[in-house]
Amino acid sequence: MCGIVGYFGHKPAAPILLEGLSKLEYRGYDSAGIAVRNDKNGEIEVVKAKGRLKGLSEKTDGGKSVPGSSGIGHTRWATHGEPSENNAHPHVSNSGEVTLVHNGIIENYAQLKEKLAKKGYTFHSQTDTEVAANLVDYYLGKEGGDPVAAIAHAMLRIRGSYAFGIMFKDHPECIYAARKDSPLIVGKSDNGSLIASDVPAILSETRQVYYIDNMEIARLDAENITFYNIDKEVIEKPLVEIKWDAEAAEKGGFPHFMMKEIHEQPKAVKDTINAYLKDGKIDLSETGLTDEEIKGFERVYVVACGSAYHVGVVGKYVIEDMVHIPVEIDIASEFRYRNPRLSKNSLVVIISQSGETADSLAALRLSKEMGVKTLAVVNVIGSSIAREADHVMYTYAGPEIAVATTKAYSAQLIAMYILAMKFGLVKGTVNEGSCADCGAKELEEQIANNSGSADEKLAKKSKKAKKEEKSLIPEENVYFYDNLVAELTALPDKIAKILEDKERIQWFAAKFANAQDIFFIGRGIDYAISLEGSLKCKEISYIHSEAYAAGELKHGTISLIE
Repeated sequence: MCGIVGYFGHKPAAPILLEGLSKLEYRGYDSAGIAVRNDKNGEIEVVKAKGRLKGLSEKTDGGKSVPGSSGIGHTRWATHGEPSENNAHPHVSNSGEVTLVHNGIIENYAQLKEKLAKKGYTFHSQTDTEVAANLVDYYLGKEGGDPVAAIAHAMLRIRGSYAFGIMFKDHPECIYAARKDSPLIVGKSDNGSLIASDVPAILSETRQVYYIDNMEIARLDAENITFYNIDKEVIEKPLVEIKWDAEAAEKGGFPHFMMKEIHEQPKAVKDTINAYLKDGKIDLSETGLTDEEIKGFERVYVVACGSAYHVGVVGKYVIEDMVHIPVEIDIASEFRYRNPRLSKNSLVVIISQSGETADSLAALRLSKEMGVKTLAVVNVIGSSIAREADHVMYTYAGPEIAVATTKAYSAQLIAMYILAMKFGLVKGTVNEGSCADCGAKELEEQIANNSGSADEKLAKKSKKAKKEEKSLIPEENVYFYDNLVAELTALPDKIAKILEDKERIQWFAAKFANAQDIFFIGRGIDYAISLEGSLKCKEISYIHSEAYAAGELKHGTISLIE
């Protein structure tokens, strides 16, 4: 959850770095630091502070005490080594030639550190990042002082995920960036060039960005940006315009981002619906999926992490119910390690808000290696998962800053329903028209089969089962396309109405705020929703919570209830 910002241009760098890092505070961090090159003497000054970004800002007088028009900055969330000023980024190589910031985890850092130590390198922190700085330094000497060659060589030696921002003492004319499996973007403005680990960090400077792909390197100066592949060949990249503006990443009068995003759910849901509903008909042409492809899918695999996984559980219920094809749901981190057996006539759906979730990205790549079609359901345009999937279905929730997802989760749920409705229509399991269009006999039968209490429904099914030689196959629900569309389009207003009932919600929350344990119970699709409710309870209130399928209460769970 670290943050990276870099700048090379015509304006003072430090204030831009500090401002950019402040836009990444939502990612969580325990320390921060910046490195700025003095334009007069060429020296790179590094300033770090443990704790809040405010401490770093005070140390640098808001950036004024660190003059220079190029630099890199970082907010750190400790992975290797305790939170401390010494372990904070940027890190400088032994020779002082390389200054580097890093997001990600270097899996083989211990082996690399041992080899570098044998070559005379010493280490002053506990981090894997300092190892990366010295590794680039080592190859800089081996490659005749060529920064691109040194970075490329180091990238080939490193296992794991990383995004780098790098400055070289003897190359004051530019800064560098590189990435593998960790997000990094490059921005271009009239005042210079920028790097960042997320869009909000640079929105105040530009909306024009490049997306660096895996194993690529970028060289930035005030006027130009040059991209290289791992073979050190110059490559071209498309410039992309970020559609949402800086205000989308502000609190907008709410006490915190999460409250703002909770109240943005009606808009997020409406925008996602409108993106795929054209003249009352679902249109997936934007995703690249064709009706012929949909007809050919015999099985769906949904792979995701966290809240997105809970969306996938909902998707399983909905798609199996509407489309009558089997759906498997996997946690991404388990999917890649369980040696999955994927059938060729299948679709793998990867759900990720950011489009950069490492385990989900790995699952996507594994699915593609196995020759199975993939569909990404993501919120961030141009993200790694979006770029690598065969098909992309964007949710239009806008930037989600809060760590606990709200509006993106709701938009993902809508995406699952839209997919189910379209697949059902194409495969003929969802009826054309509305229930009002069907004959009186069919309408009466549908109402009869879907009305009454649970016991009455069971009795009806039992009676019918006897007529059909006691078949154990459950009756299928009957769905009409126009009715589903009407319910879908009514959702934004229904969500808004719930959010208006603020006092009742606050009363309910206050009543149970002192609970030590909270259990969420549900059956069927309600169980899927209870999984997300429990997760939200844990990550926001820090109250212990678990979700259980209602039928499992009697199998030990009930003993936990006091």
